[in-house]
Formats: sequence, structure tokens, C-alpha cells
Amino acid sequence: MSETETTKIALTQYSHAAGCGCKIAPQVLEEILKSSTVEVENKKLMVGNKSNDDAAVYDLGNGTALISTTDFFMPILDDAFDFGRVAAANAISDVYAMGGTPTLALAILGWPVNKLPTALAQQVLEGARSICREAGIPLAGGHSIDSLEPMFGLSVNGLINLPHLKQNNTAKVGDVLFLTKNIGTGILATAQKRKLLKDEDQMVLVKQLTTLNSFGEKAGKLAGVSAMTDVTGFGLLGHLVEMAEGSGLSAELSYEAVPKFESLPNYLSQNSVPDSTFRNWNAYSTKVEFLEGVNVAEAFSVLPDPQTNGGLLIAVRPEAAEELVKLLKSAGLDKFTRPIGKMVEKTTKVILVGK
Repeated sequence: MSETETTKIALTQYSHAAGCGCKIAPQVLEEILKSSTVEVENKKLMVGNKSNDDAAVYDLGNGTALISTTDFFMPILDDAFDFGRVAAANAISDVYAMGGTPTLALAILGWPVNKLPTALAQQVLEGARSICREAGIPLAGGHSIDSLEPMFGLSVNGLINLPHLKQNNTAKVGDVLFLTKNIGTGILATAQKRKLLKDEDQMVLVKQLTTLNSFGEKAGKLAGVSAMTDVTGFGLLGHLVEMAEGSGLSAELSYEAVPKFESLPNYLSQNSVPDSTFRNWNAYSTKVEFLEGVNVAEAFSVLPDPQTNGGLLIAVRPEAAEELVKLLKSAGLDKFTRPIGKMVEKTTKVILVGK
């Protein structure tokens, strides 16, 4: 099959879900992870299954730790090369979200060899290699299987100096919240699958999906950053719930301050909402209260929207917020210097959404 013929194949039509929207529903995942097995105690395992953090962390005993993570999903974009880029950037993000430096990646490929040309799989890997090169790490190997649907991702290792380690369950009362990317990738990706997405919005979507969250490595070095995570399949709402509950707190969120794609109203008017948005809302709705003045109908579709390679959600001490803002500006992230909320003492609701 020629290169021209392969570029006409829309990968998203070969998968039932897209990107991090493939994630298993929170309640179902909780059931799957239940276990009566007594795990082997390892005092060097600093972060593991006991928390909902982004990656496992293992103390190397020399003032540094190993960060280990894996992430894969079905196509969120039609183009094979771009799909590889997105999947790679998304997997590497978990290391950045802990404040670490990625060092090594292995590929995870599932491919329906009787449905799709192997030339497309090769393009997926090439896309991943381009992102790994941008991150300064080798794609050193991996594993592949013949699967019913195309899927791709990476297993990624990283390193971190222990004082710089950030977790998602260590926020403190009064912490100011920042988000480093726009919300709405699930909405735009759904519009693409339904052939509704405008060319200019397609370019915006691809740019965000393939942008590395390398800012996390810089933010990890700030002592004033209390907690950090990346926003993916459970949406901003779900990952903020994890941060708040894990820290024993609640969070106040300003809906208007949350950065969003400007084109969202157009696609929401066409009901371009992924199914997993409803799944996420069902999981977290009892933990959320909308205050007066919030556009609840829109917020319902935006806050639980499943993100792929979404931004970093950062909780920082008030006295260090200015330092973080300066760092954001120096990284070219001026658009994301407006706080979106703050952490507060625990209340009857986990998330309070105000105007």
C-alpha cells in the first residue's frame, strides 16, 4: 500500500474510544484493584498502589529515586504519525508530573494486522521516536501484539532528586491552583471523529496533544509547590477530586478561570461530548457543588471532559505563587498564569465550583 493510500485511513474509525477516554470508569477501576493479597513489603517503594498517583517511585538509596510508569490507549487522531506523538507525550507526562526527568522508554504496540497496514504501525513508532528525541530519551525497545483494535503507548522510566519529588496527595490548605493547558481535548477529538472539526481547530488540537509537559521538571524544583499531577482521562474534575481527597481537603474552583479552547461553545452546541464525560460525571457528581452564577450546563460538559496529555495541575503555597508565575512566563506559558482555584479545609463537598 502506497504512502498516499495509507494517509487516507482514519485510525479513529478503528477504535471504540479515543485517547485517555479509553480509561476504565473510576468505580469499575476501584473494583478491579481490590485485593486481599498481602503485598511484599518494600521500604524503598515510596509511591505505589496505596495512592492514586501518576507513577511508581522507588528510592535508589543515593538521594535519588526511580520513577516508573506506563500508559497506552487507542487512537485519538486519524494520522498515524501524530497518534504516535500524542501517545508518547502522554506517557512521558507522568514522569514530569512527579517533577522528574525521563530517561528511558519502551514501546507498547497492539495492532490489528489483518485490518490495518503495517506501514501505519511503523509511522506510529516514528511519531513516538520524534517525541522521545524531543524529551532527550531513547525508545529502547518494547513489545507488540496482534490486537482487535490499534493501541499504542510507552513504559517510561525517569529519575528525580528526592527533595524535588511531587505527589498528587500532598496539597495544603491555602494552596493556589494553576493549570498549564487548555481543557477540551475530549470535545475536540469527538468532533474530529464525527467529521465536525474545523481545520484551524484540528491544528490547535494536535499542537496541544503533542506538547510535552516538561514544565513539570522545572516546577518540581520549587519548594513552594506542594502537589502536582497531570490531567488526563478522569478530566479536571476527577483529578482535582483525587488531589483534594488524597490530601484530606476540599477545593474551590473558579470555572471562568479554567483555561479552555475558545472553540468549545461551537462544538458543545453540536453535542460533541464524549461518552466518557458522562461516565466521569457519574463517578464524581455527588462530590461537587455548583455555586450561584456558574453556567452549569456548560461546566457539566467541560470539567469532566477526558483529557489526553492534559496540563499539569499544580498546587503551590500562596507565598510561592509569584515565583511559579515567573517560571511559567519564562517557559512561554503566559496564558496559564491565572490561578483557577485554591485548596481549603475539608467540607461536605470535595469540589466547590464558583463563577
